Amino acid sequence: MPIFTPGRRWQPPYDPFKKVSLGKKLLASTEKMIKGPLFGCRMCGNCMLQETAYICPMECPKGVRNGPCGGSTEICCVDDKRPCIWYAIYDRSEKMGTSEKLLEVLPPLDWDKVGTETWGDVVRQVKKVGVRKVVKGLATRNVNERARTWDSIFRPVRQPVWWSGDSEYHAPKYTEPASELERRLRNGEFVVTAEVAPSLSPNTTKFLGNVESVRDYVTAVNFTDNASAMPRVSSWASAMLALQKHAEPVMQVTARDHTRLSVQSDVLGASALGIRNILCLSGDSPREGAQPMARLDILDIDSIQILWMLRRLRDEGKYLDGREIKQLPKYFLGAAGSPMTSEPRFQAIREHKKINAGAQFIQTNVVYDTDRLEIWFNELAKRNIIDKAYLLIGVMPIKSLKMAHKLAEVPGIVMPASIIKRMEAAGDGAEEEGIKIALEIIEHVRAKKAASGIHLMTVGWESIIPRIVTDAGLKRAPEEVRAVA
Repeated sequence: MPIFTPGRRWQPPYDPFKKVSLGKKLLASTEKMIKGPLFGCRMCGNCMLQETAYICPMECPKGVRNGPCGGSTEICCVDDKRPCIWYAIYDRSEKMGTSEKLLEVLPPLDWDKVGTETWGDVVRQVKKVGVRKVVKGLATRNVNERARTWDSIFRPVRQPVWWSGDSEYHAPKYTEPASELERRLRNGEFVVTAEVAPSLSPNTTKFLGNVESVRDYVTAVNFTDNASAMPRVSSWASAMLALQKHAEPVMQVTARDHTRLSVQSDVLGASALGIRNILCLSGDSPREGAQPMARLDILDIDSIQILWMLRRLRDEGKYLDGREIKQLPKYFLGAAGSPMTSEPRFQAIREHKKINAGAQFIQTNVVYDTDRLEIWFNELAKRNIIDKAYLLIGVMPIKSLKMAHKLAEVPGIVMPASIIKRMEAAGDGAEEEGIKIALEIIEHVRAKKAASGIHLMTVGWESIIPRIVTDAGLKRAPEEVRAVA
């Protein structure tokens, strides 16, 4: 059990993936002997303890390095026998007064450095800055000067040139809307997006029927990327099929199923095919999927890193490796929000970081507790970020009492006792009561200036979408539908 990092070690330290000199081996062994017992160090080769309140984020079962996943609470949603590492990082950072440090977008691992020491990099950076200047800067009574000196040592170590992450907001550099969804949001319309589950087989007849049935009622249709860690037809293929039916797609990209290479190539391919909306997600843990269970221990890149990488690819015309692109891709970047998980003030940091990294719209997890949603809105307002991204609030009609109880167990969803009681009292009319509850939530969301729309998730109940949109008074006019087609 590490002294400063809560929870047990998830995986043993890495070994280097290359031959290293004896001197570097000895330095790495020394670093491991000291940082292992103290922090549970895995020798990732890019230490971030300075930024994460001296709690190692590599203890996270998902290996996310920029904040918690969408199911975060005080307890890990992958392993309920351990605390959520990122909740602990947020909590300690708040007590130390260093929460704003968590906004810096930190890089993915450089696997050429994995398993090797970091101390040597620090020593070399001290020499580069100047030993005398460093000693003088750290010895001064001026707090700001000490901080600048400290940063001059550690920032270049944790932020390699190929990444250059920061904690600033980066507005998109293009002017014309990349998609119909973006155009409508810019125009101030209250939009509706909806999920249609990709097909379980190459036979897409039912899938295409679902797309056509909802197309005229929503602005864009989301296609999940192996939701619940279960394989289906890919999101990009589903999006392409939707385009052929004149429906605007939102392609999802999960960090769980992609590497930094595949993300770049898939998104460039999507742009070439005319897919303009990209939603970047961490992805459900393989523990939620079927057996045999896939790897749990590490993601090559997390959702915030995907946003940062794709924003730079689009706006700066550069691959992660520095190569330039002659013609810039076009896409509208989105992220997931979780108003119901963790503490709302912690979640606001997470959403703030996603927006800084490049998220232009945020689709939230399912909301049933509107009081808690208000708290989340307030926390975002305190950070002055509500006007920097469009917020689409997740709504899911409840089909039965059993479904209500099941949803109450899902990480990231809060099911108020009042809704359970309503579903119990409804008896055989539970389905109608569930629709009524969804309409009440939509009415509440529409009254809020912070919200730009709703995102309907029906989990295979796509047939109910037209009714909900119509009963909520959100059905699009025929001329609007023709304009998209």
